[in-house]
Amino acid sequence: MQRKYRLSLSQISRKRIIHLGKTLKYVTTSLNLSKKKIRGTNMLVYYVGCMATYRLPSIAKSTIEILKESGIDFTVLGDKEWCCGSVALRTGYIDIAKKLAEHNVEEIKKLGADRVVTACAGCYRTFKVDYPELLGTDDLGFEVLHVPELLHELIETGKVELQQLDKTVTFHDPCHIGRHMDLYEIPRVVLQKVPGLELVEMERNKENARCCGAGGGVRSAFRDLSRNLANRRLEDAEETKAEILTTACPFCTYNLREAVDRNGTDIEMLDLPELFVRLIKKKSRE
Repeated sequence: MQRKYRLSLSQISRKRIIHLGKTLKYVTTSLNLSKKKIRGTNMLVYYVGCMATYRLPSIAKSTIEILKESGIDFTVLGDKEWCCGSVALRTGYIDIAKKLAEHNVEEIKKLGADRVVTACAGCYRTFKVDYPELLGTDDLGFEVLHVPELLHELIETGKVELQQLDKTVTFHDPCHIGRHMDLYEIPRVVLQKVPGLELVEMERNKENARCCGAGGGVRSAFRDLSRNLANRRLEDAEETKAEILTTACPFCTYNLREAVDRNGTDIEMLDLPELFVRLIKKKSRE
């Protein structure tokens, strides 16, 4: 007899909060970040997301370091942050996704935040497109940004300065910000702002980019297919002779990084915040 495994929303939330708490304790302690709730205009909330909580805390740490260096007012939801609901929504659990959306939007509004930034492509698409549909509104009450968009703003306004990087870099277009959101140019513009960096394109790029194999439940349900897709995308990157492969999606980063490890290639796989945290000139902000 096939066994069914189901978690209630409250069980999902408790598990999520426990892991999120560990990640936030790590990043806030190491970076001396106060978890106080900053209120008022021009305040930004960094929505961490599940992948940066469970799997890739280096992305959360890098993003917070970048925000601190920029000097802008920001905070995190802490244990009030729940999963964005992207996976639930895309696997048919609409009611759970709606409850998650209601909770997250309510908690952000309590802070009076003007903007929310996330480093996760799935979270970005969910906040930007799915939340308004789920909640029946055209205006969530705050602007939603993806990390490449915020990086572009910080560079253009002089809030951060970039160091030289004499390396070749290729960019993988995540499905959730590419084909879903048409966000192709901003990540490339940001990379081209780095002195010395040479951006080289894979043959299949932008709307024709090959999927990394991690999204849409493929990695969970069809592990071999997911790995094969990641291996093929890694081959695309290696053909460019790039020294660094970067992207703007923790799911892509996780799957492609595993492919790098499996294949023993010399290319370095970095998510965009992990790359830019190395490049931003450090200032004293005690």
